[in-house]
Amino acid sequence: MPSSQTRPRRSPSTRRFETATTVALLAALLAAGCGDDSGSPADGDGSASTSETPAPNPLRNAYFGELHVHTKHSFDAYLFGVRETPDAAYRFAKGEAIPHPSGYEMQMDSGPLDFQAVTDHAFYLGVVPAMYEQGSPTYDTTLAAELRELGVAGGFQRALVAMGTGEMDEVDSPEVRASAWRDVVEAAERHNDPGRFTTFIGYEYTSSTDDRGNLHRNVIFRGSEVPELPFSRNDSQDPEGLWDWLDQQRAQGRDAIAIPHNSNGSNGAMFQLSRFDGSPFDASYAEKRMRNEPIIELSQIKGTSEVHPMLSPNDEWADFEIFPFRIATELYSEPKGSYAREALRNGLVLEEELGYNPFRFGFVAASDSHNAAGLVEEDNYVSKVGAADGTAQLRGSVPLDEPREDGSQYAASKAFPLFGAAGLAGVWAEENTRESLFEAMRRKETFATSGPRIRIRFFAGYGYLEDLLGDPEMVAKAYAGGVPMGGDLLSGSDPATNADTADIPRLLAWAVGDPDSAPLQRLQIVKVWLDAEEGPSERVYDVACSDGAQPDAVTHRCPDNGATVDLGDCSISQGVGAAELKALWTDPDFSRTERALYYVRVLENPTCRWSTWDAIRAGVEPREGLAKTIQERAWSSPIWYVP
Repeated sequence: MPSSQTRPRRSPSTRRFETATTVALLAALLAAGCGDDSGSPADGDGSASTSETPAPNPLRNAYFGELHVHTKHSFDAYLFGVRETPDAAYRFAKGEAIPHPSGYEMQMDSGPLDFQAVTDHAFYLGVVPAMYEQGSPTYDTTLAAELRELGVAGGFQRALVAMGTGEMDEVDSPEVRASAWRDVVEAAERHNDPGRFTTFIGYEYTSSTDDRGNLHRNVIFRGSEVPELPFSRNDSQDPEGLWDWLDQQRAQGRDAIAIPHNSNGSNGAMFQLSRFDGSPFDASYAEKRMRNEPIIELSQIKGTSEVHPMLSPNDEWADFEIFPFRIATELYSEPKGSYAREALRNGLVLEEELGYNPFRFGFVAASDSHNAAGLVEEDNYVSKVGAADGTAQLRGSVPLDEPREDGSQYAASKAFPLFGAAGLAGVWAEENTRESLFEAMRRKETFATSGPRIRIRFFAGYGYLEDLLGDPEMVAKAYAGGVPMGGDLLSGSDPATNADTADIPRLLAWAVGDPDSAPLQRLQIVKVWLDAEEGPSERVYDVACSDGAQPDAVTHRCPDNGATVDLGDCSISQGVGAAELKALWTDPDFSRTERALYYVRVLENPTCRWSTWDAIRAGVEPREGLAKTIQERAWSSPIWYVP
């Protein structure tokens, strides 16, 4: 086991409430619908559930899961030495240990997940594993022999070349792909346990621009009915082709959504202001995109795509796990057009000027593990690509035993040390079932975390009373009098009555920390709007501070709470920070006539980055040039104010 720190393994419903907070806080959380999924909070009439599966909670529970993990059926994972199946991936998500290609076991210290999808690459699905199986039609091909001889070190790059030259197409087999797809589907069906653990049938659509700009999406099906083969980049490199196919599937009763990921590595293509072929947007394009892509993956191993310092220089926390390369290259990726906040801002401009918005999306996060295991804990880090980066030396956080020929003390990859420890998807849903979770993703009542199981709730409405934060029915009243994350708040319209109101809306932001992670430091609201004089604008407001502090009235910043990290053993400050932060906030710069959106970001106290944990275990100094500490965080989906 790579981790030197042992923590008790607990079920999600147990761990969500083992906090150091008071009994009163616990009772408030339960009453407000932030409870677990084990029969408390009770069903809607207030009576506890006595059935084997928990009763639906009309105020919705937070569920944590993984919507992006690869197994042996992905060509690259297999070439990296991964031999674990979709069944193994689901066993891992339910808390079991499974083997890593480097010889140790992987197991989450933070307990089982609530849901998961296996998302193997659709193109050449299962084809590379078949090239290693004696007796298969492709085993005796020249390319198969070369891949087996090259092994982990060179097989992946040789496969990329073969895709470019068409050699992979010559060994491609629809029968092999169909067989692997059946394995993915059947594993999801075997492990789906409504009310306790949900599986989604899914896959990755792995497209890119001709200059290697990332356009990858994960496709997640709502139910059990799926096509005989998934749509891949070999069917169309244009994501709009995928959306057309998804519309066709939906017309046949097979609903699904696509979740873009790693926009940070798209070289500006993911959120470019034109179609794939360079032609202009129109309303039908925007509607099609949002119908098929209501949420995006904001953070994962290959970096965080919220914001970039070059695009948002006034955001002090923008430089978080920035991964600067295009995917599977060491070519730098153009920030403009690659980050979510800029896209959200551009969407407001398009909506104001043209009447449509193709960038009205919510947030989730994931791992993109190619180890069949989304291990997202900094102190339990195994990286991403099997035997290629399964040790501290291979991933470049610890010096090699002997310098390389060029004199470098570290492994050659520039990318591996910049990988992050990934993230998790959070979903607010009535129950832990495919239908309930999927509908929550459709309405964008979702949030993203960088790994810890931080929960965020976010509402906006007119007429929220001053005492709402202390009201035991806070969440019920927030729903009744406003809209949750992912929704639209119309100007001058009370959602409870549809009556006109002169009130300025209030925003209810609430975050509850992960008891197995660091305390919370600050709660923020990020505003993006169209200023009547300045044009497209953004600002970050601290709205709640730890340790009884208040945000400065001018800078809107919390004071530093003094939390520190001991880099000798990664211990953190005790007695500093908060178990929860919440605020009922009114935008001091609000204008009824200006289009805007808001989302919540919450930051933990600093903790050690995975690379520092690696260095401590090896007894060496942390590598220069890598962040020694990070501030784990979570993000809500936005709420849009429509004037």
